[in-house]
Amino acid sequence: MSVVNRLRQRARPLTEEELASIPWLARLEEEARARAQRALMVSEAEPGDYICRVGRPVTYWFGLIDGLLKMSNDDSQGPIMTFTGVAPGGWFGEGTALKREAYRYNIQALRRSRVAGLPVETFHWLLDHSIAFNRFVMNQLNERLGQFIAAREIDRIADPDVRVARSLANLFHPGLFPGVGEVLRITQQELAYLVGLSRQRVNRALARWEQAGAIRVEYGGLRVLDLATLRGAGRDRL
Repeated sequence: MSVVNRLRQRARPLTEEELASIPWLARLEEEARARAQRALMVSEAEPGDYICRVGRPVTYWFGLIDGLLKMSNDDSQGPIMTFTGVAPGGWFGEGTALKREAYRYNIQALRRSRVAGLPVETFHWLLDHSIAFNRFVMNQLNERLGQFIAAREIDRIADPDVRVARSLANLFHPGLFPGVGEVLRITQQELAYLVGLSRQRVNRALARWEQAGAIRVEYGGLRVLDLATLRGAGRDRL
């Protein structure tokens, strides 16, 4: 049995607390909100599980309730590349769902994660009937474009400390990942997977930014004290 089928078998309706954590749900009109609540399901993904696979047809629009995911390619003609991380509160795959096409990327759980799914048919019904939902999706697409431009810029940065700072800033994006707040639950090894550096090099970079007063390393995670410093890291060299 595939991982995707196992996730579907474990799926259940969302609790009231989980529904309250979805950033777009409360904005919907009454009928649209009721339909979305009936259709939404959530499942537990284990570390290493794939939520989306390259070449698979889209069936759900996904959101992360809790945990940590990574988005990467799976190109046998070249090296595997991590595009971005997905932090709590983030919804992803709206472009693929809009076009009803096959996935061009993998989404994989880095730790045990609760992943919510909205069936693609309900996604399109909401697009057809809810102005509030349309506004949210348009904003998502705009923010996602900015995120990928930033990720492309990070790929060209040679300074590991700057790479770590900018990657952290992306994960603390309040629009894309509203569930993070001021503390991101992430280990140094998980951050190393996302940034493409060794855990030891990430550790040195975190020490630098902690000394600069931009972050504080806490048990099981990172607290951002100065997001502007992380976002602006290395820009004085451009």
